[in-house]
Amino acid sequence: MAETHVLFVEDDDVIREATTLALERDGFTVTAMPDGLSGLESFRADRPDIALLDVMVPGMDGVSLCRRIRDESTVPVIMLSARADSIDVVLGLEAGADDYVTKPFDGAVLVARIRAVLRRFGHAGGANGAGAGGEGESAERGLLSFGDLEVDTEGMEVRRAGAPVALTPTEMRLLLEFSSAPGTVLSRDRLLERVWDYDWGGDTRVVDVHVQRLRTKIGQDRIETVRGFGYKLKG
Repeated sequence: MAETHVLFVEDDDVIREATTLALERDGFTVTAMPDGLSGLESFRADRPDIALLDVMVPGMDGVSLCRRIRDESTVPVIMLSARADSIDVVLGLEAGADDYVTKPFDGAVLVARIRAVLRRFGHAGGANGAGAGGEGESAERGLLSFGDLEVDTEGMEVRRAGAPVALTPTEMRLLLEFSSAPGTVLSRDRLLERVWDYDWGGDTRVVDVHVQRLRTKIGQDRIETVRGFGYKLKG
């Protein structure tokens, strides 16, 4: 991780300095900014590998900053929120964040979450999608078809009615997980484990918000909610 560049936006001086030191001790290069506007400028100038954004920062709040970053890049974003039950968590995820960590946080936990996000971004094709649910010879080439939706599991491309669909790496991994088992109900816990690399469980709101984001891009009726169990991709 020595060359991994982290953009860290946090207005609390103590948290910013302590977290920066902790991340640097673990081999990360850190650019720390105290507000959203300087964070956006730094993002555009340095193009970091991952962004850690506190929700409540001056100038431009973390949710708005996340939205601006997502308009320009698919770089992974982790939101930092002071309350686990805060609406800010959902707003951050809806803005395009890939995960969130609740403050106060343990430095080791934060590092583990950063590494988990980086692992799945570095291996966007980790889900075994090839050969499952496709049609005819196209499945052998890694091209899966679900009505007007086509998923290229080798080229990591998605098309809907022939038009390209832009997905973040997390959304792509989620779709690959669904397309590897069309018609099969996948629990939220399984999706947390397979897509978010959580082997200890986690907040299922992360799954729910990402499923909703994915629906807006591939069709609202493409992924069905099975109440009490999870979700399934209509085959």
